[in-house]
Amino acid sequence: MKLNIDLKNCYGISELTHCFDFTSSSGYAIYAPNGFMKTSLSKTFDDYAKGRDSADLIFTDRTTTRILMDGNGAPIAADSIFVIEPYNQEFSSDRTSLLLVNAAIKKQYDDAIEQISAKLSALFSKLKQLSGLTGRTVTPETEFLKTFGSTSVADLLESLEQTVAQTQPTKLADLVYSEIFNDKSLALLESGTIKDQLEEYIQRYNDLVSKSDVLSKQFNHYSAGTVNKQLSDNGFFAAKHTINLYTKDGKKEVSSAAELTQKIENERQKIFADKELVGKFDSIDKKIQNVELRKFRDYLFDNQEVLPELKNYKQLQKAVWIAYLVSQKDLYDQFLAQYKAGKLTIEAAVKQAREERTDWETVVSTFNKRFFVPFKMFVSNQEDVILKGTKPSIAFKFSDGEREGEVPRDSLLKVLSQGERRALYILNILFEIQSRQKQGGLTILLVDDIADSFDYKNKYAIIEYLKDISNSGNFHCIFLSHNFDFYRSISGRLNLKREYKLMAAKSGRTLTLGQEKYQNNPFIFWKNNLQEPSCCISSIPFVRNLAEYCGHAAEYSTLTSLLHIKANTDAITLGDLCVIYKKILSDKSTLVLAPPNRTVMDVLTQEANAIAVGTDEHIELERKIVISIAIRLLAERHMIRRINNQPFVDGISQNQTIELLKEYKRALLGTPVEIEILEQVNLMTPENIHLNSFMYEPILDMGSSHLRSLYLDMKALA
Repeated sequence: MKLNIDLKNCYGISELTHCFDFTSSSGYAIYAPNGFMKTSLSKTFDDYAKGRDSADLIFTDRTTTRILMDGNGAPIAADSIFVIEPYNQEFSSDRTSLLLVNAAIKKQYDDAIEQISAKLSALFSKLKQLSGLTGRTVTPETEFLKTFGSTSVADLLESLEQTVAQTQPTKLADLVYSEIFNDKSLALLESGTIKDQLEEYIQRYNDLVSKSDVLSKQFNHYSAGTVNKQLSDNGFFAAKHTINLYTKDGKKEVSSAAELTQKIENERQKIFADKELVGKFDSIDKKIQNVELRKFRDYLFDNQEVLPELKNYKQLQKAVWIAYLVSQKDLYDQFLAQYKAGKLTIEAAVKQAREERTDWETVVSTFNKRFFVPFKMFVSNQEDVILKGTKPSIAFKFSDGEREGEVPRDSLLKVLSQGERRALYILNILFEIQSRQKQGGLTILLVDDIADSFDYKNKYAIIEYLKDISNSGNFHCIFLSHNFDFYRSISGRLNLKREYKLMAAKSGRTLTLGQEKYQNNPFIFWKNNLQEPSCCISSIPFVRNLAEYCGHAAEYSTLTSLLHIKANTDAITLGDLCVIYKKILSDKSTLVLAPPNRTVMDVLTQEANAIAVGTDEHIELERKIVISIAIRLLAERHMIRRINNQPFVDGISQNQTIELLKEYKRALLGTPVEIEILEQVNLMTPENIHLNSFMYEPILDMGSSHLRSLYLDMKALA
């Protein structure tokens, strides 16, 4: 597989094109100095994976190009890219549950819940309007559940599906639930006396209805109104159809909705104008003694059709809710459809999460074995997670070497080091990796300095993980780092060949990825290229260390004279240096440094001058060492000349540059600008010159422009 990228104006990347060919390797390692492209590349890939646009955040008018294609020219699938970002404390603290539930599964679960909740909210927003239940404690949801004696709104709505489907729209949907059913009115309806009064009212009402020409006990005002609405809405009268009403005066033909409405209203007025029925209502009215109940009385007076239903008010409560649902059939059906689909998703997610149990245990067990951290993780409610599908709860056991005890996560974080906290983030990532591996398919994995800030033992644990991932066959990996030691370690552990070990370089605004020059160890590269002036000079600090360690005092002294200004500094020749190299580096017995009579200082000065006038933004390591040596020697020459006290200089046995600067400042010899330049020399160059196997990263990461500028400043002082 090949990955071709073409990026323009993507954050800090002005222009970058490259082909990653994974045909013969599952991984690439890229060393990118700070500020070149590492974070920008990972952010661009992450945007692509998540469907976000990329841009130049500073110069927003620049046109962005972001093309990721395979070897056949087809776009790379977004879900096949996964970016491992450097540690993010917020991400870690917000996603605790993801440590044991795969992120993709949890997202399916959460999305299903969210979609169901959205449909439910839309439905109950309307029911809130219809019911008038706007309080904080008495809401449509709580009253709906209470009415039907249920505990789950969603399950209750699903259980009413058939009832709602079989119920025709009625005028009950016009009733305001809160006006009829509140604490005061329900207490009144529960009292024995009001029940008797209602019974008398209902008997008289039914008696009057039975004598009606139009209505009956079964075909009451609500039923008649519903029929009229149905006929009208469905174009019955518009189609010139008529209906017959059988009255005491014979059959009456009705040919319009308005006519039928009028006849129903006439019957209603006759019934509710009955003096005896009015008296029954007045008897009920006398039971009502406070403001809230009088509102109830007034509402009943305007809606007397509901009085007969109050005998069984609990059934009426249910009927009103069902009438509301019937009136909001579209929203109700939308909720049911989403709920049924969501239930399947939720059940599938729970089932899949249960099946992940072995993977959880494997990952956590491996993590506990590989990482040197003072805690272990486990699922405190594992049985509930497996059997009930509940959210997993992660617990921690902390050990101080003598005792072990369970601690809350917040307390644990307070005592962990930064590296140990980052280990929690790593575990989170491992579950994502494990899940993708189990699902199969190919993932392009971009790893952005995941081991940064870890101590060495845990850094190598991460490298071991990355090696496992790279060798699994499911991942094509691109490892980004500004840490040369980590870059070199991951390259070595994965046994990457030369063409898969890259270094970022910049020329103008254009970035390129080329084969990294040193491949394994820069000292080996220099030793094999000592005839090259820059390699010859940059090897001086390394060989000097070897001479010191191996007891070659004379050779150590001579090489020291090439790093500090001594009496013999300007007299040392390439021939002298060649003799030392052949003695210390036993495999270089045939080495020739020509011309042998040329002084080392002359070579150093020529090389430093050539480096100083360059324009490339990334100077190679050996050239940085050359210019650093030249800078310090220029600084010492300047200070020695101005101090003008040779016995003092000869008496310095160590830390010569520092001691010269102290004396220079004590004697008030320099201007503030000169002292500032000399302070920079003392700050920037020592670690670049006194090299060992761990100390070449600082100079490799140091900006080239700083060294060039400092060299030119020192030349001006000299």
